[in-house]
Amino acid sequence: SCTRAAQAQQDGVAAAAVLSLPQPHTSAGLTEEQKEFQKVALDFAAKEMAPHMAEWDEKEIFPVETMRKAAQLGFGGIYVKPDVGGSGLSRLDTSIIFEALSTGCTSTTAYMSIHNMCAWMIDTFGNEEQRHRFCPSLCSMEKFASYCLTEPGSGSDAASLLTSAKRKGDTYVLNGSKAFISGGGDTDVYVVMCRTGGPGPKGISCVVLEKGTPGLSFGKKEKKVGWNSQPTRAVIFEDCVVPVGNRLGAEGQGFNIAMKGLNGGRINIASCSLGAAHASVLLAQEHLTVRKQFGEPLASNQYLQFRLAEMATRLVAARLMVRNAARALQDGREDAAVLCSMAKLFATDECFAVCNQALQMHGGYGYLKDYAVQQFVRDIRVHQILEGTNEVMRMIVARNLLQG
Repeated sequence: SCTRAAQAQQDGVAAAAVLSLPQPHTSAGLTEEQKEFQKVALDFAAKEMAPHMAEWDEKEIFPVETMRKAAQLGFGGIYVKPDVGGSGLSRLDTSIIFEALSTGCTSTTAYMSIHNMCAWMIDTFGNEEQRHRFCPSLCSMEKFASYCLTEPGSGSDAASLLTSAKRKGDTYVLNGSKAFISGGGDTDVYVVMCRTGGPGPKGISCVVLEKGTPGLSFGKKEKKVGWNSQPTRAVIFEDCVVPVGNRLGAEGQGFNIAMKGLNGGRINIASCSLGAAHASVLLAQEHLTVRKQFGEPLASNQYLQFRLAEMATRLVAARLMVRNAARALQDGREDAAVLCSMAKLFATDECFAVCNQALQMHGGYGYLKDYAVQQFVRDIRVHQILEGTNEVMRMIVARNLLQG
């Protein structure tokens, strides 16, 4: 109804006002330049994203113009090199920016993080011609990118993927399908992992396809619990012909490229969880202050005070882990991959618990779509599943410990 829509809009504006307040914990230990990146991103989230978050979710709007505005601030290719239009920032800078943007709309920011990962993969593993052909329009978000690894029969066991790419002269002919692809059907550039060789990870290569390529089609738009501001579809290849010149790196290098991309992707998605948890703590804090029961504000109840303290503590601990992993990845440390897995596991689990507790503190109001906290809960639930499930994160960490 019009009344509900107006209420949701009003709540979005109220949330934006809360989120624009300075929060000392988020900027502790950052350089002045990083604090400025954070302020720009927080302001953009509060003004351009938070007031529309509920509408994008309800109407399943993919907010391309808002993302292009974000790209004008340098957020379309944050850790892509400047010579092809990127901002050339560090992994820590990137984490700070995605955390800040996610306070305004986690779903939209999560898609932007995937887009950034794709642009980085082309920038890092592409040759000069590929870098200059694809990256400038991705960094400006004139064009949008999707990452295509998961298949209907290969989720966590990504190395068993079946999408085939048969060499035919100067082309590959692709057949197969990818599942759960963020942006699928609405985006322009597809970074695809496909099998050019034998079974296992060494038979996988990485190619870049453009929308409109004959033989490339899409499944129905999936109906999801959250992440509704970005479309999700199957991506289907039926005798889809791709020039060999669109392959990133060497044949057989694809799985390595995919995993290197995901190390950063795990930091990015964990950072989006941090932003959602940060926003939820602030919303809970405000609700406890204004809501009265038994003749006094909920904030005077010691049990709720302690729960709020635990939420803030979990958030700060998760943020420290994510930022530590981001630094390790930037420095190319040997333990970077396992630290990224630890950070993704810890931050996405803890931040979901924080958002869920914030919803509980809102009581029945928290279960209404007029209140932003329920959307944060719905949007970050999937962070425990994608970019490698948290069960796979545990496998990576355990393997590192037991082989060490």
